[in-house]
Amino acid sequence: MAAASAATAQPYQQDGRIGYVLTERHWAIHETEAKTECPQGMNSRGSRDLFAEQFPEGGDGERTVVDTRLMIEGYQYHTNTATTDIYDSLPFYEAQGDVSYGLNLDGEVSADDFKNSAGEEGIDNQLYRALGCIAGYRKDGPYWFFENDFMINNGYNRWMIELSGVDDLVNDDEVTVTTYRGLDKLFTDATGEGFIAGGTQRVDARWGQSFVEEVKGRIKDGVLTTEPITQAKIPWSQPGVSDGYHIFKDLQLQLTLTSQVAQGLMAGYVDVEQFNHRFRTNWSSHHQNYGQSASASEYAALKRLADAYPDPETGANTAISGAVEVTLTQVYIVHPDE
Repeated sequence: MAAASAATAQPYQQDGRIGYVLTERHWAIHETEAKTECPQGMNSRGSRDLFAEQFPEGGDGERTVVDTRLMIEGYQYHTNTATTDIYDSLPFYEAQGDVSYGLNLDGEVSADDFKNSAGEEGIDNQLYRALGCIAGYRKDGPYWFFENDFMINNGYNRWMIELSGVDDLVNDDEVTVTTYRGLDKLFTDATGEGFIAGGTQRVDARWGQSFVEEVKGRIKDGVLTTEPITQAKIPWSQPGVSDGYHIFKDLQLQLTLTSQVAQGLMAGYVDVEQFNHRFRTNWSSHHQNYGQSASASEYAALKRLADAYPDPETGANTAISGAVEVTLTQVYIVHPDE
């Protein structure tokens, strides 16, 4: 009993600092058992189906690689305002309803906003509209499972936060939150499926500099809320792919803290082009079809629903509000000079 009590009382917070490493993450998708948010059904068309619709068999002339595959692959990088958007007519079902998870990113309440399950209004999560009726992103889908599994097992994705200047994990008017990338494996329990507080993570000071950000926050009633980070790069890679990441603008964290775990949301405006690029370079057409997801129609939906950061030349929004449900487990963060 004495040994157990000593373990429970272990000082996870040292010198006003406490660290947490990401151990679970999923795009915040509001799901109902009856799928009422998807009255038209799921987006069941994969990339092969969309290719067949864009370039049907028996059409006039020969279907060449230049006029089909290369046109699709190169279009997004060589478009202009005079070019017809080949993705606009592709069929796509957006999630419906006014309930979603997320945060109020702009401090306003508008007609396009959601309310969360607690009734709070002004929730910004247009990414949910785009992903909510794609089977792969839902709880029984391959992206929901595999992207989390790859985060756990691919060291490139070892994202962590460190709180400093902490006087109290329940109420503290000002703390500093710094993001890092770690170098070490996660500390699991005997099953290999759960995670234990008290592990160690070394900071990647050489290749992880682009993931380092610092922001102020406050803790109230055990909930950490940060100020927005202007732009944050979040590692989000698949095995064998070394540069998968998302870019969040105005990234905010809202996490319920204990000495062993931090759980809640990270939310911000997700860069549309980088979302599309990461998806296309991390998930092959083979896997997209199994996920019942076609990057072309998904990309069109992202552009259509984007709600922030307009391009100064075209006026088109370049980022889409979104949120990620996250769980982070306490670790001791070791800096290069320690």
